Amino acid sequence: MPSQRALEAQDNALFTTSNGAPVAEPYAAQRVAANGPLLLQDFNLIDSLAHFARERIPERVVHAKGAGAHGYFETTHDVTDLSCASLFASVGKKTPVTVRFSTVGGELGSADTARDPRGFAVKFKTDEGNLDLVCNNTPVFFIRDPTKFPHFIHTQKRDPETHLKDPDMFWDYFSLNPESIHQVMILFSDRGTPVGYHHMHGYSGHTFKFVNKEGGFHYVQIHFRIQGGFQTLDNATAGRLAGENPDFGIEAMHNDIAAGKYPTWDVYVQTMTSEQAESFRYNILDLTKVWPHKDFPLRPVGRMVLNENPRNYFAEVEQAAFSPSHLVPGIEPSADPVLQSRLFSYPDTHRHRLGVNYQQLPVNKPLVPIANFQRDGYMAFDNQATRPNYQSSLVPLTYKPKPYEQVKHESWLGHANVDLSFITELDFEQPRALWEKVMDDTQREHFVGNVAGHFGNVKSAAVKERQLSVFAAVSQDLADRISKAIGHAQVKPLAVAPASSAIRFQYNERP
Repeated sequence: MPSQRALEAQDNALFTTSNGAPVAEPYAAQRVAANGPLLLQDFNLIDSLAHFARERIPERVVHAKGAGAHGYFETTHDVTDLSCASLFASVGKKTPVTVRFSTVGGELGSADTARDPRGFAVKFKTDEGNLDLVCNNTPVFFIRDPTKFPHFIHTQKRDPETHLKDPDMFWDYFSLNPESIHQVMILFSDRGTPVGYHHMHGYSGHTFKFVNKEGGFHYVQIHFRIQGGFQTLDNATAGRLAGENPDFGIEAMHNDIAAGKYPTWDVYVQTMTSEQAESFRYNILDLTKVWPHKDFPLRPVGRMVLNENPRNYFAEVEQAAFSPSHLVPGIEPSADPVLQSRLFSYPDTHRHRLGVNYQQLPVNKPLVPIANFQRDGYMAFDNQATRPNYQSSLVPLTYKPKPYEQVKHESWLGHANVDLSFITELDFEQPRALWEKVMDDTQREHFVGNVAGHFGNVKSAAVKERQLSVFAAVSQDLADRISKAIGHAQVKPLAVAPASSAIRFQYNERP
């Protein structure tokens, strides 16, 4: 079966300049006589060179390397008691999606098999606007205080002096911020190196709110679980593939979709009432914690299928712009401070990288008509014709309020403060369970080897001592095994506050 590109090649398209004028020979250049100087009037030459010099847009600061595809989400279970979002309106309803997977810390040319979290961003083009779920392949993250994010990313990038990746920077940050240990434990397990992009789960990580048409809401965590299970690489295989084929993940997903082996995820939510949130052992706004499945079981919602490769990577993947602030009625953000900061920072990034009209690019453009008072700016493809750019009585717009806007909702009352979250025993309970109860002997052996191979390159004795004390706070056995692997003496656990001193989540309602 011929490819789409082969079929399109048969149309004998006429070669033109950017303004549509035909050109007889694309390699030709106008010049004086046979060997004279070039002529500035040669628009084809100038057009080609000028565009070539501007072909690259700013690389994403994080999530630079990635793969993408298109498909659909299908609602398979009735969840209208949870949310009035239109994509859940009826069982069997399908919504087009665009998905981009990515590594986090690497540059655009980095290896797909790097030990790194993976981004898992989904754009649902619903009939009430675009919904973006900007997830990761791990259920937790390294931080819960948003101001730490730029600092954290800087330590995972390149040293300003040497322009090299620096293990001392890497582990210095983690040792100074012990709440990162849960994600560190996941990252240095084999789950830190997935098999490509389309054999891994996705998690919202953040708590969101699903709101029904009566105005009642539940806190939710959203899970995408890949059919066939989360597949991982051991450290040696990941390293070998990084050298042999750094684009392994992009290639594997593209080939599977082209062959009709469509990656499929079952989509679930965990739900929690406001009363459950108040009595929960952990703060539900803490991105470093998970909700235990035994207490908050997965409730099925639908399935997501990727069945279409991009026809042009730049237009459909590189220019794709996802933001957790792109929400639709029936889905609301929680007060998670890291989520709240992302609501601002993601669109701000897109305006810098793609321009203020990034939502008008074809891959980002909603399926529904856009009518508002935004006009002009770079690349204003749809300037809404003659519609006034203000709230006009001459050409009025209609307005549709959310069905639950006048119903009880959250309220918060308190003094402004700049307090930083502090470390307690709660920060080590879940990592300890991961080490002692979830991992088997082989996985523990791999984890110690993975950590030792990277952590052993740290030069600073203080950083080594501090990070080993963090591991010891999880488990003395864990710390001792890492110490032995890197030839270091035993280290005592980090001293932390008791669990009882942790700040709990508090909820209030207004009449």
